[in-house]
Amino acid sequence: MDKSQSKAIKDAKSIFRVASGNFLEMYDFAVYGFYASFIAQVFFPSSSQFASIMMSFMAFGVGFLMRPVGAIILGGYMDKHGRRKGLLITLSLMAVGTLTIAVCPGYEQIGILAPVIVVIGRLLQGFSAGAEIGGASVYLAEIAPADKKGFYVSWQSASQQVATIAAGIFGVVLHYYLGDQIVSEWGWRIPFIFGCLVVPFLFIIRRTLEETPEFKARAHQAPKKLSAMLKNMVENWQVVVLGSLFVMMTTVTFYFITAYTPTFANRVLHLSRLDSFIVTAIVGLSNLFWLPVAGALSDKIGRKPILMVITFLNLISAYPMMYFLVHHISFTNLVIVELWFSFIFGSYNGAMVVGLSEIMPPQVRALGFSLSYSIAVAIFGGFTPAISTYLIHTTGNSAMPGIWLSIAALCSLLASWTLFRKGGVYHRRKESEY
Repeated sequence: MDKSQSKAIKDAKSIFRVASGNFLEMYDFAVYGFYASFIAQVFFPSSSQFASIMMSFMAFGVGFLMRPVGAIILGGYMDKHGRRKGLLITLSLMAVGTLTIAVCPGYEQIGILAPVIVVIGRLLQGFSAGAEIGGASVYLAEIAPADKKGFYVSWQSASQQVATIAAGIFGVVLHYYLGDQIVSEWGWRIPFIFGCLVVPFLFIIRRTLEETPEFKARAHQAPKKLSAMLKNMVENWQVVVLGSLFVMMTTVTFYFITAYTPTFANRVLHLSRLDSFIVTAIVGLSNLFWLPVAGALSDKIGRKPILMVITFLNLISAYPMMYFLVHHISFTNLVIVELWFSFIFGSYNGAMVVGLSEIMPPQVRALGFSLSYSIAVAIFGGFTPAISTYLIHTTGNSAMPGIWLSIAALCSLLASWTLFRKGGVYHRRKESEY
């Protein structure tokens, strides 16, 4: 076996170790979104179904507000102490947050403490996730060969799709064998408990990670204090702002086609819960296909062509696709529309994530990536289910989430053009670093 084959095998093992831990981050968020209507009944009871679901989605969204805090603290920790140590911490915190929600008694048992505990669990999950995606993406970017960075980094998002598939399959099995009544009473807790049970295995797998050679080579250059890291970020504030807009489309689209789909399909389209979970599992499989394909393609033709084309396609198609769906409601049409948005998400994200890692200052790469990504999720993506529910409720137009998707596409289109134009941040960083 030659050196190139040996490195490929070693890198494949590292990708698996990173992705396996990243699986839990998305699994926990997906499960909460999938069971939001049941969580609303148990922890946020109200005489108004709209108010109850909105409170559940707001609790879902509030977890994302902790992401920038987690990005600063844990992202800074990774830049100072290493990617490996930071990824072990994020995994542990995510597990605690999930367990908190899984075992919390309902509102009928402990009153106002129930929603308070659930929100605390969501805050812990959000704090952890603030650096998980950034840490995993940066780790993969730093171990990848120069001509395969897009393909390597795409597996960070691909692992999240495995989580979406697993959560979707859980939903199908639970509703098929237990029925809606039992799932609404206590069965929804089973997927959360499963997430807790796999943590020890994921922790053992992730402990075997080696630190990246690039971090070791630059460790002496990294700012030693968090204040110095934040100063570096302030000096590069334009990159952080543009990076957040750059991420906007991927996070809005993703949480629409995963976390919001079960509620939208059941409450708005009046399809069965079983149908909605089947669609979600299909979407996860589609995402899993498109992400590495787009990542590899971006290594061949560059990031910019993919980013510009896909954002434009979403800009002009999001509302028409939603309009078609709500006026021609069927399981088949829901699958068609969701697969289109899956293609949009997977194609864009496959090129976007590696691009985001490449525009960040090397000394604070984990912090910069995590902060930009977390701001985008906190402001835009995490509240997509709540925003979509509100738009439909206030306008009476079930296709209105398409407008929100188009707004996100426009922001990311402009950010992509600015970052990747000739002489832009991407080109300057590539010329100075590579």
